[in-house]
Amino acid sequence: MHGPLNTSPRFLPRWQLDGATGAVIVIDVIRAFTTAAYAFGAGAEAIYLVSTVEEALVFTRDHPDVVAMGENHGKRVEGFTFSNSPVEVSRGNLKGRTLVQRTSAGTQGVIAATHATRLWCASLVCATATARAINKAAIGAPVYVISGRVPDRPDASGSDDLACAQYIESMRISRTVDPAPTLDRIRNSDAAHRTLRLGEGHSDPEDIIYAARIDIFDFAMEATRTSHGICIRPIRE
Repeated sequence: MHGPLNTSPRFLPRWQLDGATGAVIVIDVIRAFTTAAYAFGAGAEAIYLVSTVEEALVFTRDHPDVVAMGENHGKRVEGFTFSNSPVEVSRGNLKGRTLVQRTSAGTQGVIAATHATRLWCASLVCATATARAINKAAIGAPVYVISGRVPDRPDASGSDDLACAQYIESMRISRTVDPAPTLDRIRNSDAAHRTLRLGEGHSDPEDIIYAARIDIFDFAMEATRTSHGICIRPIRE
C-alpha cells in the first residue's frame, strides 16, 4: 500500500523529498539528465548513478568496462572519461556500453528520492516521452524534483529545471503550450550562464544549445534499484 494518490503535482527541491511517494521525476536540464539522454542516444545501454566522485571511481575499478562521466562543482573530474557535457558525450562511441554518473545536482536528487514508488530522470530532450511514462504508470500526479535549486544561493534557483518540469506537466495533462518561453527560460537561466563560464574542458559552448531542445529522444529514463545500485535505462512506451 502506498497511501492515497497525489491529486496535484508538486515541485520540490531535493532537500524536501523526505517521504515523497508515488511518481517522482528528478529534473536536471543543465546538465546531468540532458547528458544522460545524449549518452543513450549515442548507444549507451545503462547508467548507474552515484553520490560521490569516490563512489564513481570505485565503481569503474570494480567494473573495468564501465565508463565514468559527470562533474564536481561543474568541473571535469580527473579519472572520468567524460565531463558532464551533452556535446562531448554525444560524440562518444557508447554502443552497448554501461556508464556511471556522478553530478552535483541531478544524481543527488535521485539518491534523495528514497520513498518514490516509481522514479524517472528527465530533461527537455525527452519531455513528452517522460509525460507519457508518468501517465502510463497511473499512480497519481507526480512530484517533480527541481534538482538545480540550492538553498541560500540566488545564483542557483533551478529556474531551468522548473521550466522543464512545468513543460512536462503541461504535456502530461495534454495542455497545449507555446514552447518558446520554456526555451527562453532555460537559455537565460542562472545555470546556463554559470555553465558557460566553466570554460574549456569543463563545458562545451554548445551545451546549452543541446539542452534547450525539445523531444530529441523518444524514450523516458526510469531509475530502478539493483544489486549494483541505482540504474537508469531508456524506456520506450
